[in-house]
Amino acid sequence: MSDVIYNRIAMLRAERGITRRQLADALGVHYQTVGYLERGEYSPSLHLALRIAQYFDVAVEVVFSNEPFPRLGSAERPRMTG
Repeated sequence: MSDVIYNRIAMLRAERGITRRQLADALGVHYQTVGYLERGEYSPSLHLALRIAQYFDVAVEVVFSNEPFPRLGSAERPRMTG
């Protein structure tokens, strides 16, 4: 089993126009911690993972996974006809 925890923090931040520093301030962590999390260099504690999910108002499994998330747009899309 891999010890890597995959996450969508950067995507969620980008969607909402939030900087690393803004997220860090809201979570009470150093802004570099957010960068470490986004790059997978640091795995969050359960408490921090839950706080991140709560901040973005999503379920924790929307933000974190033991398996890599599929890339957006990687799935075959049905073609529009007509």
